[in-house]
Amino acid sequence: MILETKRLTLRNMEQTDFSALCAILQDPQVMYAYEHAFSDGEVQAWLDNQLRRYCQDGFGLWAVDLKGTGEMIGQCGLTWQDWNGRQVLEVGYLFRRSVWGQGYATEAAVACKEYAFTVLGVDEVFSIIRENNLPSRRVAQRNGMAVRGSLVKHYYGLELPHVVYSARRK
Repeated sequence: MILETKRLTLRNMEQTDFSALCAILQDPQVMYAYEHAFSDGEVQAWLDNQLRRYCQDGFGLWAVDLKGTGEMIGQCGLTWQDWNGRQVLEVGYLFRRSVWGQGYATEAAVACKEYAFTVLGVDEVFSIIRENNLPSRRVAQRNGMAVRGSLVKHYYGLELPHVVYSARRK
């Protein structure tokens, strides 16, 4: 276990999480900000990338499990991202649609922000969110983040405007 909140535990993902990850990444409604649901191969590449991040960076997107049941309901964690040529530490999150609106993303994101400040010792964390992804933008705001800028990501031949949020250590 990496982190624990009132209702959740966050831990490194493992290969055995593949089907739970598919339930998230293969749902077109969950993945609307990416403009497509992932294939099995893309889910495996996503999982492999997290496993690489754990080894290389010491962190990545972690599995988010419900306390009590141990059911994986999402992923939340920290990843290095490019913001116009600058590497920034991002708090990222994706949750199964069936648990939306219950505060799990905010609970996990707040814990990841605090982990970045207290354990990793960074002074600022970011969330880079597709402009039209209003629920994720609200999570960033509830996580104490403010708009710092924008960028356009090029993904599958599309130009996708994103808003860059950040929170600074107090």
